[in-house]
Amino acid sequence: MFDAILFNKTTFLTSAPSVRESPADEGKEVAFAGRSNAGKSSVINALTGNNKLARTSKTPGRTQLLNFFFLTENRRLVDLPGYGFAKVPVAVKSNWNRNLAGYLQERKSLVGVIILMDIRHPLQKYDLQIICWASKSKMPIHLLLTKSDKLRRGAINNTLLRVEKELKKENLFSNLSLQAFSSVKKSGLSELKQKLKIWLN
Repeated sequence: MFDAILFNKTTFLTSAPSVRESPADEGKEVAFAGRSNAGKSSVINALTGNNKLARTSKTPGRTQLLNFFFLTENRRLVDLPGYGFAKVPVAVKSNWNRNLAGYLQERKSLVGVIILMDIRHPLQKYDLQIICWASKSKMPIHLLLTKSDKLRRGAINNTLLRVEKELKKENLFSNLSLQAFSSVKKSGLSELKQKLKIWLN
């Protein structure tokens, strides 16, 4: 029997430079992936109600490790290294991408991936690569279109419809759901929590 999930009780567990140095591969994990400027840390902080839990920065690309957060004895959240940021050395970016791929391909406790995309710039190259990988692996995906406070309601709905249409055209919409989200306004928070509870239970 799993314990109830209280997201506001989430605590930092550990950081790991690679999947081999990660916590024991047991229980259930949900990973947060996205471009370096998609706002992963802000989403995790909004989800947990703790603005100091995940490190946020105005400089994209600061998350270079696999960061694990403890929910209950059997459940974790994982903040993955941001991808696709151009202003880092090639060797560093290559290492990040290797860690990201290694985690996604090897981690047996992974039950779902939240892919974050800036709602103003969705479905860029690296986003599609991860969606394609997860689709082939039958891994559940939830697309979180962040920074929705930057757009009006009509533009938000149009973007959601466009993303869904493009993914269906590429046969990538099975096993996938999507929503708009704003860390600033906390809009979409209850929907995100519900998705995580379904996956983690």
